[in-house]
Amino acid sequence: MKAQLLKVAMAPAQSFSVRQDVEPFVNNKWHYHQELELIYFNEGKGTQFIGDSIQPFNSGDIVLVGAHLPHYWKFDEAYFDENGKAASLDVKVAHFSEDLWGDFFLNLPENKLLKDVLEKSKRGVKVTGKNRQQVADLLTRMLKAEGTERIIMLMQALVEIAKCGQLESLASVGFQYDLEQVEKDRISDIYEYTYANFRNKICLEEIADVAKISPNSFCRYFKSRTRKTYSQFLTEIKVGQACKLLIEAHLNLKQICYNSGFNNFASFHKCFKKITGKSPLSYQREFVTG
Repeated sequence: MKAQLLKVAMAPAQSFSVRQDVEPFVNNKWHYHQELELIYFNEGKGTQFIGDSIQPFNSGDIVLVGAHLPHYWKFDEAYFDENGKAASLDVKVAHFSEDLWGDFFLNLPENKLLKDVLEKSKRGVKVTGKNRQQVADLLTRMLKAEGTERIIMLMQALVEIAKCGQLESLASVGFQYDLEQVEKDRISDIYEYTYANFRNKICLEEIADVAKISPNSFCRYFKSRTRKTYSQFLTEIKVGQACKLLIEAHLNLKQICYNSGFNNFASFHKCFKKITGKSPLSYQREFVTG
């Protein structure tokens, strides 16, 4: 798949888009668009890619993604069951332009918090804390709202996010996404190939061939574009997979280790703790009993 610039469809009498997705196929690719995106996963889980951030997403998560920031939500395989028994999916998503309210609105002194949260969205933010439910409710109500009420609800949702005080930035400060299309395609190919093959050993020559550059140039190229080594990137994908399997709690730790692409338990434990700050068992207890 290529990183695609998507055109967000708007209804004739509306200045921004709000929709509900119940299938995992909608924009299920590495993409970006000129609008900001506010998304609420009422029911749905998988792996989230935002800029250079890779982590699991789960039901209840709310994320605000800035304009032109590449992103991709890869839903778990359970949502693609061809036998009609796929897990239920319910996602609410709004797309809107930063200048929705005009050229001067965000510069009004009363709107400093609003302007700040839109600035933070350039790295993508995950909304946590007590205000999260208000944001979810407003986004759900927007689906049926009309006229000025719709715009007010969007503003209220952003104000609740600004008041939250617990926003988790996703993409790193150094992430570069203002790239030419050929560069976006190359990074996209690397991401897609790695995700499809992370359980197997990926040698340097193999991934360099995917990027269509020499092995000697690949490491330098990847780090200059993502601010991390390819080895770090690959480990993050493996740990992200392990996080999902731990939350589902269907496998023992040894099975999770090998199903996540690690060759031995010591390496699995060390990498998992380095990235998440917790041991695999502590991480699992937090979600299963929390």
